[in-house]
Amino acid sequence: QVQLVESGGGLVQAGGSLRLSCAASVSIFSFKTMGWYRQAPGKQRELVAAFSGGDSTNYVDSVKGRFTISRDNAKNTVYLQMNSLKPEDTAVYYCHAINMAYINFWGQGTQVTVSS
Repeated sequence: QVQLVESGGGLVQAGGSLRLSCAASVSIFSFKTMGWYRQAPGKQRELVAAFSGGDSTNYVDSVKGRFTISRDNAKNTVYLQMNSLKPEDTAVYYCHAINMAYINFWGQGTQVTVSS
């Protein structure tokens, strides 16, 4: 059974930083893509950052230059380094992956709250 477990969320002041971690229960090489989504209250879930194939990455425009996605293959873990956080980054952040059979997997979510 594939599990994705997030950690690292919390409360931070605007301008601060947080690093989210997503630990997979299987080798991350088994995924076609892996990344982070977020959902703010009253809004649709949106893709924040993801590995889209090989080492290619993509980011939503609102986080470019502030967030960085990375991975540690040996630890089967993907990270999201979030710098210069803004109140509008407040959301529940979800780890997401799609395996080679195009099955979607989601983590349980971690709350990120940025105070002004």
